[in-house]
Amino acid sequence: MRRSASTVAALACLCLGACATNDPGTGEVDPDALIGTWRVDLRPSPDSDPYYKQFVVTSVDGNSFTGTFYDTPVSEARINADWGNIRIAFVTTDGSGAYHHSAVLDRNTLEGMSNSTGRGFLSYWSAKRQ
Repeated sequence: MRRSASTVAALACLCLGACATNDPGTGEVDPDALIGTWRVDLRPSPDSDPYYKQFVVTSVDGNSFTGTFYDTPVSEARINADWGNIRIAFVTTDGSGAYHHSAVLDRNTLEGMSNSTGRGFLSYWSAKRQ
């Protein structure tokens, strides 16, 4: 029984430590962590086959970045690192209109949303660094 209690205590400490890193204002976050090529899964539903495209962040400058998403240049790119994680928002366009994207970087995964104003849909996506 004593062994189980110490194991539980150790796990609780690990969990609390992990949760603390996501609290607003705790720890440093580095927006340069965005730089690189990300493999984005744009599947339309959880039971669909994966549909991969690239998100490439070529540079970070203060609270902005440059790059491409789905082979299209990003514009109006913003970074917010004030809440313990890196959060981003940016715009891409195609023949149907603007796509407003946002995402949160949690460890090595970006979890995002894309709002298509021209096609009238909101989609979830996730990305892993390549």
